Amino acid sequence: MKILVLGSGAREHAIILALRSEQAPHDILAAPGNAGIGRDATLVDLDPNDPGAVTGFAKENAVDLVVIGPEAPLVAGVADALRERGIPVFGPGAAAAQLEGSKAFAKRIMDEAGVPTGRAVRAATAAEVEAALDEFGAPHVVKADGLAAGKGVIVTGDRDAALDHAAQYLPSGPVLIEEFLAGPEVSLFFLSDGDHVLPLSPAQDFKRLADGDAGPNTGGMGAYSPLPWLADHFGGEDAFVDLVTREIAEPVIRRLDAEGTPFIGLLYAGLILTETGVKVIEFNARFGDPETQVVLPRLADPLSELLLAAASGHLEDHERPSFSDDAAVTVVIASEGYPVKPLTGRALTGLEEAEQIDGVHLAHAATALHDGQFLATGGRALNVVGVGSTLTEARRRVYRGVDAIDLEGGQHRRDIAARAAGA
Repeated sequence: MKILVLGSGAREHAIILALRSEQAPHDILAAPGNAGIGRDATLVDLDPNDPGAVTGFAKENAVDLVVIGPEAPLVAGVADALRERGIPVFGPGAAAAQLEGSKAFAKRIMDEAGVPTGRAVRAATAAEVEAALDEFGAPHVVKADGLAAGKGVIVTGDRDAALDHAAQYLPSGPVLIEEFLAGPEVSLFFLSDGDHVLPLSPAQDFKRLADGDAGPNTGGMGAYSPLPWLADHFGGEDAFVDLVTREIAEPVIRRLDAEGTPFIGLLYAGLILTETGVKVIEFNARFGDPETQVVLPRLADPLSELLLAAASGHLEDHERPSFSDDAAVTVVIASEGYPVKPLTGRALTGLEEAEQIDGVHLAHAATALHDGQFLATGGRALNVVGVGSTLTEARRRVYRGVDAIDLEGGQHRRDIAARAAGA
């Protein structure tokens, strides 16, 4: 199969590595990709946010399936353009992608679908923000309504910080003020063909920059899967997944279909396990980053078949995807100054040494090759992934890999999956 993957981050690299691992060979193209992705796919000089350019390329090159990784091409309507030309694409159209592109739209869909979530107020002025903060009390939750690369949310007990965050985004439109929900967070992915959903295995990510969940919010500093502690709360992963599928994913998919905006692609449910039950924090319309980097290495079924079935409307022909009993942990290596002002262009060394460690592989997030040397070109530069028979083994392997790599001023957390592994 000829598959075009749109995007340039570690999530897209993880998708490509999963496709590469299948027994059936694929011709995999990536646009624009990065230096690490270039070792596993043919890089294409193509703007992934340009519907006409992507559609034209896919048609001219007889692409069998397009997989859209990041959110921006979805909101730009790339999936719509491909479907209009009869090209199978894994990713929702622009209307359905508003589930991620607009927090207000997502809240409305959840309310109408009867999906449990926190109370929220849409605030368009500083005065409305202040009133909403006072209504809900601290800790304060303020969210940008549109796309913000995973950094549009602040959770803080500091009212002035909450006001400042809102002021940053108000010039672009309203913000959402939400009630604070307490409990462990879980990320759960669902494949959807517009009518049916199939769940993947849950993961947990770490959004704060520093150990102990200190520091600013980021796009994600690490993740692990599976979540053994779900057994204590739900009796096991299967029971938890069944609950979320029945009470959250299926009602949302039905609601979107009823509105004439069927969701075809990856529904990412960001969940929180409160004392009063499982509630939705937010939805994304694509694979999560860095959770994809730990979920897909455990997938036992061919990813290409599942993505094509979703894109073609035939998920009902597939059983729930199966996963290995192995555990996976990923740690993000970020540039100095991330997330505010990352210092880029610095050398990444030790990558070959890390990849020689048993059970370790790399997913490149923002890298380039210069004179044979990998350079960090963005804030989150590299993901190190460790896979083992237990979380303890996966953690040991991933941190051996992290320790083999050097990036001047680089940042990473040392506590990814520590609590779950009993470390």
